[in-house]
Amino acid sequence: MAKRGGFGGGMGMPGNMNNMLKQAQRMQRQLEEQQKELEEKEFTGTAGGGAVSITVTGKYLVKKVTIDPDACDPEDVETLEELVMLAFNDAAGKIGEANESAMGKFGGLGGFGGF
Repeated sequence: MAKRGGFGGGMGMPGNMNNMLKQAQRMQRQLEEQQKELEEKEFTGTAGGGAVSITVTGKYLVKKVTIDPDACDPEDVETLEELVMLAFNDAAGKIGEANESAMGKFGGLGGFGGF
């Protein structure tokens, strides 16, 4: 009859460690897949009630900038610059939220990735 638990026959702990290692490797693959999905996704940030919008990838690469012609006042370039900055920051915030949400599925095991 086989022993259960403990260190019986020297096999209890190594088998358990192998299972833990396999689980950690599976989680690592899942984290990498989530990260790749996030990097390929696009996020759009807006400012000025939609006068400026910027679409950014999960890698923070700008894909598209849209500016309403009414937002282009040649005598007030600073406002337009600020709207562009705010739209980008809005998109970047959405990327951060999506990243936190995706990583939250793994129980906050951010340090687990080095396994």
